[in-house]
Amino acid sequence: MPQLFDISRTIAPALKVWPGDAAFEFEHKLRLDSGAAVNLTTLHFSPHTGTHADAPYHFVAHGPHPAALALEPYIGRAHIIHIERQHGGITPSDFASVDLTGMERLLIHTWVSEVEDNQWPEDFPYPTLELVDWLAARNIALLGVDMPSVDRFDSKDLPCHHRLFENGILHLETLCLKGVPDGVYELIALPLKIDGVCGSPVRAVLRTL
Repeated sequence: MPQLFDISRTIAPALKVWPGDAAFEFEHKLRLDSGAAVNLTTLHFSPHTGTHADAPYHFVAHGPHPAALALEPYIGRAHIIHIERQHGGITPSDFASVDLTGMERLLIHTWVSEVEDNQWPEDFPYPTLELVDWLAARNIALLGVDMPSVDRFDSKDLPCHHRLFENGILHLETLCLKGVPDGVYELIALPLKIDGVCGSPVRAVLRTL
């Protein structure tokens, strides 16, 4: 029987978001306990809340929105690899001891997965251009990270966002890989079909093969 791992952060008002971004909020428009026929809520939040897919429109002026993204990269075989790096740039050498035969998608597990939802991991490790080029040479379809960004926290020009896009590699951010053993799984992490925006939350799930 396949085993499922939910690798999504829980979207709730306590969830920390990127500093300056909109925190998650919801309000009740109707309530059963007030005599309405249903409970009805309205949500207010950034598309980068919790576990999410960046759309290229986030960092490219006329880039695709979530509704236009190919779905195939978000479904399929994924290597989950824990690395010991605490800070600084992640390079191919961080994976030197790992068998990556047949890798199609790479999900990087760091200490950030252990951080609670109500805390913010500012000094997180991050992919480097060297790593992105290394993945592109291997025809990787998707990079997933448990950090809030595929670039350094204080980056203004977002070089890895752009290099991933230039190489046709989609990416997921703010995964939660706590408790997931290293190995190869089936990933299912579809963005919502939303037009005109810069990203989408996903319900990211791993299924054992």
